[in-house]
Amino acid sequence: MPIYEYECAKCQAISTFLILRQEDAARVVCKGCGSKKMSQLISRVTYHRSESDRLAEFNTRKPRGEEFYKDSRNVGLWAKKRAKELGADLGPQFDEIVESARTGKILEKYDL
Repeated sequence: MPIYEYECAKCQAISTFLILRQEDAARVVCKGCGSKKMSQLISRVTYHRSESDRLAEFNTRKPRGEEFYKDSRNVGLWAKKRAKELGADLGPQFDEIVESARTGKILEKYDL
């Protein structure tokens, strides 16, 4: 996605813009103060990892910090990997339960 970050020379605010054409870059203005004096920043780059890649690389024996459990994608990852390591096929119902837990839909089944 062509998403770029710019810093305002006047107020130092950092704003993010979707730039589809070169003409769009010429119309960038600060979202904070409205200044046109903006300079493009070098942003962080990320890449997507599939669930199967994450599962293959996941080490169940490695201790996890608190941050690991704050990511909803990690809910059930340990259980899936451990079941695979033990050779246990828990069937499609297990995957449904894990997905339900990851999305928070499992709470809808209980009166909390």
